[in-house]
Amino acid sequence: MRKKFRICVPVLMAAAFASAVFAQGRISELRSRFAAESDSVRKAKIMPQLGDAEFQQIQKDIADGRADDALALLRQYLAEAQACEKGLDSSGTDAEKHPSGFKQLQISLQESLRRLNAEVPQLTSDEQTPFRDVHRDISDMDARLIHKLFPHEPVTEPAKPKD
Repeated sequence: MRKKFRICVPVLMAAAFASAVFAQGRISELRSRFAAESDSVRKAKIMPQLGDAEFQQIQKDIADGRADDALALLRQYLAEAQACEKGLDSSGTDAEKHPSGFKQLQISLQESLRRLNAEVPQLTSDEQTPFRDVHRDISDMDARLIHKLFPHEPVTEPAKPKD
């Protein structure tokens, strides 16, 4: 039994390290594609994948007690989403008639809000405050995109983070 334990521990540690390196590599690759893309619709279509990769790292950082690292990455995600929204808005495209890009960004925002709602309660109350501020910004952006995609629907209040 001790022999198996001595073999398993290094293997599990190596697997965890490889997973972290892979996640960082995936984020870097997606960020490179995002930065190089000049078309706002194609840039927005990268957001669900980029957001997923970044939130996997955010979840890992929170689980490992590195809330500051998680917050920095969350703020990076917000900046990327804001860049997409700005690009889509400046294109002059009617989101209701041509939802491509708007729809993908909104899906990414919805998923990020869901994940934040699951992660924030794990933080101390002092750590939660800046995460809630970013949550509010993402929620406001999500509400704007929903209104652009469905302008004839009644306006609803943005989702509030769970306490």
